[in-house]
Amino acid sequence: MLNKLDSFIIEFDTGLRTLLAKPRSLRAHPDKSTPEADLTNEEKKQAAALMRVNHTGEVCAQALYSGQALTAHKVETTAALKQAALEETEHLAWCETRISELGGRTSILNPLFYVSAFTMGAIAGRLGDKWNLGFLAETEKQVGVHLASHLEKLPHADQKTRKIIEQMQRDEASHEHAAKLHGAADLPAPIKIAMKTMSKLMTTSTYYI
Repeated sequence: MLNKLDSFIIEFDTGLRTLLAKPRSLRAHPDKSTPEADLTNEEKKQAAALMRVNHTGEVCAQALYSGQALTAHKVETTAALKQAALEETEHLAWCETRISELGGRTSILNPLFYVSAFTMGAIAGRLGDKWNLGFLAETEKQVGVHLASHLEKLPHADQKTRKIIEQMQRDEASHEHAAKLHGAADLPAPIKIAMKTMSKLMTTSTYYI
């Protein structure tokens, strides 16, 4: 059984690997069999910017779930968070690879958003498991809406990026469903609004920076 110090060290290591190491995916990349389209420079730039936002979103998800897992009360809750985090790591790998293919770069704001999301996750975990899971479910719900908007903004010809986002959408919906099955509480409206506000700040800034 890990004590709190051991758990903190593990989550700290997770943070370093999220920000500094190249992520790997156990699953094949969703766009593996999809040919590259003949995109214009503007289309590549737009797709890369959208994927940069998605990449930072996955960095935040890693931080959020690490913070939540650190302060979760039940083993079952921690396990659900760890499983979600594992798939978010794969999303990181998919996004990072696609950004590189499009000639883009990841956001320099990632460390800042990681620390913010980790802190929020740790606080959510301290509130109790039903609220912890409620935070997870609401996060995934908002991410699903955000990904849907990206599918509308993507250049139509860019099917490789589209395949990645569509698989991410399915995974996020699965995480939301799992959180509800484990007893997630419905968060109060002010918390949901605050989460949307922070998400808007992240998506707006990382599209350019």
